[in-house]
Order: sequence, then structure tokens, then C-alpha cells
Amino acid sequence: MMRQYELVERVTRYNPNADEALLNKAYVYAMQKHGSQMRASGDPYFSHPLEVAAILTDLRLDEATIAVALLHDTIEDTDATRSEIDTVFGEEIGKLVEGLTKIKRLDLVSQKAKQAENFRKLLLAIADDVRVLLVKLADRLHNMRTLQHMPEHKRGRIAEETMEIYAPLAGRMGMQDMREELEDIAFRTLNPEAFDTIAERLETLRARNKGLIAEIEETLTARLAERGIAAIVKGREKRPYSIFRKMQQKSLGFEQLSDIYGFRVIVGTVEACYRVLGVIHTTWSTVPGRFKDYISTPKQNDYRSIHTTIVGPSRQRVELQIRTQAMDRVAEYGIAAHALYKDGEMGGRNIARLTEESRAYDWLRRTIDLLSQGDTPEEFLENTKLELFHDQVFCFTPKGRLIALPRGATPIDFAYAVHTGIGNTCVGCKINGKIMPLVTELRNGDEVEIIRSQAQTPPPAWESIAVTGKARAAIRRATRESIRRQYGALGEHILQRAFVRANKVYSEDLLEGSLGLLDQSSVSDLLAAVGRGEISAQQIVKAVHPDYQDERAGIVRPEPGEGWFDLEKGAGLKFRIPVAQSEDSAVLPIRGLSGDIPVTFAPNGGAVPGDRIVGILTPSEGLTIYPIQSPALKEFDDQSERWIDVRWDIDIDNPERFPARISVSALNEPGSLATIAQIIGDNGGNIDNLKMVRTAPDFHQMLIDLEVWDLKHLNRIINQLRAKPNVSNVSRVNG
Repeated sequence: MMRQYELVERVTRYNPNADEALLNKAYVYAMQKHGSQMRASGDPYFSHPLEVAAILTDLRLDEATIAVALLHDTIEDTDATRSEIDTVFGEEIGKLVEGLTKIKRLDLVSQKAKQAENFRKLLLAIADDVRVLLVKLADRLHNMRTLQHMPEHKRGRIAEETMEIYAPLAGRMGMQDMREELEDIAFRTLNPEAFDTIAERLETLRARNKGLIAEIEETLTARLAERGIAAIVKGREKRPYSIFRKMQQKSLGFEQLSDIYGFRVIVGTVEACYRVLGVIHTTWSTVPGRFKDYISTPKQNDYRSIHTTIVGPSRQRVELQIRTQAMDRVAEYGIAAHALYKDGEMGGRNIARLTEESRAYDWLRRTIDLLSQGDTPEEFLENTKLELFHDQVFCFTPKGRLIALPRGATPIDFAYAVHTGIGNTCVGCKINGKIMPLVTELRNGDEVEIIRSQAQTPPPAWESIAVTGKARAAIRRATRESIRRQYGALGEHILQRAFVRANKVYSEDLLEGSLGLLDQSSVSDLLAAVGRGEISAQQIVKAVHPDYQDERAGIVRPEPGEGWFDLEKGAGLKFRIPVAQSEDSAVLPIRGLSGDIPVTFAPNGGAVPGDRIVGILTPSEGLTIYPIQSPALKEFDDQSERWIDVRWDIDIDNPERFPARISVSALNEPGSLATIAQIIGDNGGNIDNLKMVRTAPDFHQMLIDLEVWDLKHLNRIINQLRAKPNVSNVSRVNG
């Protein structure tokens, strides 16, 4: 276990002005509080916060962060309190320790809502002070390094949540080395067979290419020195999980991988980076399609380098990353690199600059923005994971603005990345000057122009096309708002009708005064609740006018002189609600099953054009259409506010089929079913479902769900079935 003076020396080595007294005090306090507590490994518990602090010294963080690492488990696992830590170490450190204490374990196997809410807490704590994330990642890294001491039944869950949340978060924050170590340990736990196989192949390759890395390093260094370029060349071998992921994503065998060995060329200036590139490309053959310039276009986690692949010494494919020393620090430490010693100062002020200096923090801010947009915790977690796991493509607006998107993104994602309003009004796009479908997958360097219309609202189906969490969340909100408006308009007209029947005055001001009694926060909420059938119109009339007594029940027909309010077609229907005075028809869009207010038919029998029909408003389900003779309508006799008069509105140019059910009693003999099906098919009907029951030795009873054009079409099929000698009876079923 690291001694007190060794920890202080590790910090002062990179920050001579560190507050040694703070470090000593935190060391002693944490050691005393944890006392005789032990870890599953049998080590003293204090060894864990000490190792977390050591990991953070490798990232060269300020002494306040190191002190928080030492103290991070004291509130949760000892008798320490927030007020005590505030008194001893100051409010800043107390706040960070408490923030870490509140972030409970993320359970990805069960309790999804709880786990999603915990992830919200994690990101909110990070947004308040990024040091929470740095300590949390170091904490997880040490726990993974000692995972073998945990009970076997817990290892899988811990490894899974590491792979799902912590490793991608480390990558998003630019801490690539930490991400790779977390992934490798989790991979070894979750898929030990694959890990061992790849490790064996790497060992074999290492033995076969013994000395190759050193040879390439020497050759590259000498060739650059000949051109007067001072450079450090460092070779490395790809990690097992990185190899496994690439094999899975690109369906490659181990022998087909070209970048198992990678080399970093580190120089002093950006200009030198491009000089190195020129030397390399004029000395060795390049591999087409393997060049990326992340210096001119940095990744969102601040990563900057030039990537190229050549056929180098010994005819070996070599991947090269060319960068400056400053870029290398960011590639190694990620977001923590911005907290390095600057101008003789170190501490909270430099940490605070992270929000200004780090592009990686932009992603975090965008993620936090989703928290305030009304998504459920589960939706938030789903959307965030989508962005955590995607590499990026870079596209441009016509004015040259750079937009970074996850790989696989479409123009829909692009539009929402520019602005939510642009996404909501998007109707088309041009990619590199050509009109293209909105489902087109964007590529690096594409110029995307969004075509807009103020009359557009995003279709719900876009949610399954969008890749980014921001786009999905915005589409979901727009869909909810559209449905809410539809139900609100329907509810308003139901209320107007109810107030007219009651001979009472209707106004939004009167509704406003009854919101508390009806447990609603606004008039729009109240109207939507009526439209969804959650509150009856009679209940509202009584709330506004306590003296009102309802003496009418059953279906309400329009009185002479009343006008009609027509609702737009849904599945071939026009909904008509009587209103008090004659007026021109207004239109309220209802799109049936494609979104907005759902329109369905009676579940046991359906309805077809030619039937007299009525609509029943059902809470959370929309309108159900029944033929007027349906016995199921009896149960709604005392719920007059749910009855909506409807009429057929058939588009002759675009005919459609409607559901009906018939009961057929036929002889139990070969060919009976074929005869029945033949008649239905010859008459242009379609069998949607069939249920057969043997009611007697010689007879079968069939319930057949049909799709027909109208009532005449249905009657023609019934009459022809009745005419067949092997059919004893045919009747229509009305549920």
C-alpha cells in the first residue's frame, strides 16, 4: 500500500506548488475513518481510495481532486458526514464527495428505470463539476482491476455496466487509454473464450515478428532525421477488445487486420506534423482510403492527429498517427489534460476552464440539455447510449458550419443538430447539391442543405430512422404535442356541446376557475383530458355550474338548426360533432392508426360503408367505430359524452377495404372450406382470419373475419354462400 509521503511526492513531481497539507490531512482522515474495514480481496479498505488517488496522479490532476479521491467513500461507508467534511476540508471538497456519494450503482441488468435515473444523477453531477467524472472513472478502473476478488455472480453485472456506461464515457471524454483498459477487463470477464483466443493469436504474432516494432521505430526515426525533423516514434500493439470489435464490425478474420501494430510520431509543431506526412508518403506506398486528418477537423472529444496507413519496412502494413506533444497529452489524458500545470498555477481555476477549453464538454452539455426536455429516464438513457457508442462523421451546412454526427446519421439527424426548429420543419434535403431521400446515410465531408416547410410536423416514423438522441427526443416531443393538440381540440368541442345541452355558458375563463377542483394544471391539460376520455364532460359542467342537474342520457342527436364540426378523415371516416350555431366546417386532422388520435373498428365484427355507425371515445385509445345495431353499445348508454356522431366519407378514387365478421355453418365434408374460400375470393373479398369449431359430428361452425368494400359487397358474399348446398346457414356477426 502506498505510503503518505509517496502520494505527496507523486503530486509534487508534476505540481511543485501543490497544497501538501491538504493531501496529508485527507490521507490521515480517510485512513482513520475506514479503520479496520476490509475489501473482498482481503486488503484494507483504505487501499481502494488510495489506489484511486494514484490513478488520478497519473492523470496529473490537482490536489483537490486527489483529496476527493481519498475521501470519496467516507460519507457512504463510514460515520463521516457532509458537514464534518465541509468543516475539515472546505465546502468545495465536501460538495464533490457528496456528489459522488449520491451516485449509486448503475444496474444494467434489472430495474431499468432506477438505473436510468441514476445515470441522470451521474451526468448532472458531472455537469456541475467534471472532477466527479474523473474520480468516478478512476474508482471504476480500480474496481475492475480487482474484479477477480468479487463473487462470480456479480462480475458479469459489473463488467456489463462498465462496457455499457463507463468505458464509452471515458472515450467520449478523450481518455482513450482508460477506455481501452476498462474494455479489455470487461471483455475478459464477459467473453473469456474470445479474449483467450485473441490473446493467443497476438502472442503467436508477437513471436513471429520479434523485433519488428523496434525495427520500424528505428527506420522511421532515421528517415525523419535525414530530413531534419526531430521526432519521437513509439510503437504499440492493438488491444484484444479493440481487435475483437473490429473483427465483429467489419466481418474480418484475424489475418485480415491491417492495423494490429500502430505507431505514434510525436513532433513539436503542427507544421512539423504535415512535414512528417510528406516524408512518409513520398517514402512508402500508402493504403488507399486510410487517411484521416483530425488536426484540421478535430473529434468532439478534442482528439487531434493525422492518421495514415502505409506499406512500410518488411512489407508490413503500418498505421501511423502523427501529432504534437500537446495533442499527445490530450489523446492520453483526454479532458483531464486541460487541468495540467499552466503558468505556475494549478487547481480549481484550471479545472473550471474545462467547460471553456474542452470540446469534449460540448457533448456533455448537449446531453444535459436533454434532461430538461421532458423525456422519461428510460428514453434519456436509450438516447444517450446511442451517442456513446457511435463513431462520428463530419458534415457541413451550405454556409460552411461543421456539424459532427454519429456514424449512420441521416439528414434528419443533421437538421435537428443544427436546430430543433429546422428539424421539426424539415421536408427534404440536398446532399452535395442533389435532392436525396431523408433516409440517406451521411458521409464525411457531405454538404447538407435542409428543405423546410412551416406546414410540416415530424412524422412519428422518423423516430425509428433518427440515430441521435437529440433528434429522437425532439421527434417524440413533437408527436406528443401534436396528439395533445388533437385531443385538446376534440375535448373543446365535446365540452361546447355539453354546455349547450345543459343550457350553460361556456368560456375558458370559467374553466380556469375550476382547474383546482378538477386537479388539472391548465385549461389545455383539461381539454386534452376530455378528448382522451379521462374526464367526462358532465363532470366539468357540474364543476363550473354546481347547480346543474343532468337529466339526459344516451346518444345525442343534433337539434334542428345545429351546425356540424367536421373532423378530417381517418380510415375513410369523417367525424361530425354538432355545435350550437351554423358555421363553416373547420378541419381537425385525425390520422387514425398512423398517429395522432387512433381510429379503430369494433373488435368483434367491425363496420363497413353502408352501416349506420357511431364513434365511442375510449380513454387513451381514441375512437372506436361501431355499427348502430351492435349490442356492445348498450354498455355505453349512460355515458353520453363518449358518443360521437360519425359518417362515412369514402374517397372513390382511392377505395379501401373495411372489416366485417360472418358466421358460417357448413357440412363436415371434403371441399367445404375450399368452396367457401373460393366464393369469397371470386367476389373480391379477403379473409383476414378464420376460426373453426366442430359443433356436431356432421357440421363445422366457422367465424370468418373479412375485408370488404362496403355493405353491398358483404351482402353479395353472404347470399352466394347461402346458395351453396354444403352451407346450412350464414349470418353477419355484430359484437
